[in-house]
Amino acid sequence: MRFIYVILGYLLIPVLLGHLLWRSRTNPEYRQRISERFGRGHARLPQPSIWVHAVSVGEIQAAAALVRALLELYPTQPVVLTTVTPTGAQRARELFGDAVVHSYAPFDLVGAVRKFFDWSRPKLLIVLETELWPNLYHECGRRDVPLVLASARVSPKSVNRYRWMLSLFRQTLSHGIVIAAQSEADAKRFLALGADPQRTNVTGNIKFDFNLPADIEIDGAQFRQSHAPDRPVWIAASTHASEEEIVLAAHRQVLDAFPNALLLMVPRHPERFQTVTSLTVKQGFSAVRRSTGDDCTMDTEVFIGDSMGELPVFYAAADIAFVGGSLVQVGGHNLLEPAALGKPVLTGPYTYNAEDIARLLQDAGAARIVTDADELGEAVINLLGDAGERLRLGTLGRGVVDSNRGALDRLLTLIAPLVDQNAGAE
Repeated sequence: MRFIYVILGYLLIPVLLGHLLWRSRTNPEYRQRISERFGRGHARLPQPSIWVHAVSVGEIQAAAALVRALLELYPTQPVVLTTVTPTGAQRARELFGDAVVHSYAPFDLVGAVRKFFDWSRPKLLIVLETELWPNLYHECGRRDVPLVLASARVSPKSVNRYRWMLSLFRQTLSHGIVIAAQSEADAKRFLALGADPQRTNVTGNIKFDFNLPADIEIDGAQFRQSHAPDRPVWIAASTHASEEEIVLAAHRQVLDAFPNALLLMVPRHPERFQTVTSLTVKQGFSAVRRSTGDDCTMDTEVFIGDSMGELPVFYAAADIAFVGGSLVQVGGHNLLEPAALGKPVLTGPYTYNAEDIARLLQDAGAARIVTDADELGEAVINLLGDAGERLRLGTLGRGVVDSNRGALDRLLTLIAPLVDQNAGAE
């Protein structure tokens, strides 16, 4: 099965390159540093490294506390941080600068993976959440490099996809991989895919162990004073195609009840900023973009957050937070940041990317599910009209976050003996 996978990977190289070129139409950075996708582009490190892989912005944000802990605990050990997307690369630069060696992750091709290992010389690989890459994992086994899947999860939907490749993943998961699962349910799904019970652990989700900037609430208050003094404000964050239409329809209802309300809309992908702005204006809303530097006026109905790294500030400035990717079948995004800021959280029904977090918040009464524009609009209107309920939900959400911290410490304890091993490239 693996032989077929290897051959298929090489046959698909034109498709992989075509995908990068296609994405570069709206984000030119996809055309840059392509050699890194084939394992090249960096000089050989002078000593073995700790490699942390995080796909994009959300995973980078989740990995921030882990990376900082590794830099502090192992100051002589280079930390290599890989991402797949340019937005992830940008966020890595913003968070860590030159403290880490950033590279795009290699395509899962035998040659690319081996070249990457040759220069990065990892003695340990930590993969955030779940990326099942057979050739990469096989190379870890071939070179005796311990591999940890941190905050690992497998959704029920993913299990069904992987079952037809079960023989391949049984082999992949047999190379000494340590599973640090988010929950008991995730651990059971990994076991069903062939993970070793002796190396399968439940450590929790390190996403709970993030730290907001100490002055975030001050920054949010300042933003609000500049853009929406004495106005009700709600945010629709990390929205996707076909979702903005639902959000704007809901906002029209909100404006009927609160004519001076302001919507902060933050699309998930930078390449869609202009598209979302055009859609907003086309639907008759008065809009301002963050990138223009203009302040909102009393006539502004929608503020487009077309910047990177400011989402926590926008959350802090809002009264209510809707987290996108959940009204369309994307699987939802990070519900924890608004919850940690004490904001009532609204989400759509599609939250399978973080089902355990969504369930915790829902069971605690801190998050509410909406399924369409009418329900979203009604929920926002009700909460804007009830400050006491907003405070109650926000307090519950903050409690959920605080009570689930500690996964990072459990993960660091798990990997400590692996870092101290003499295994890895020399």
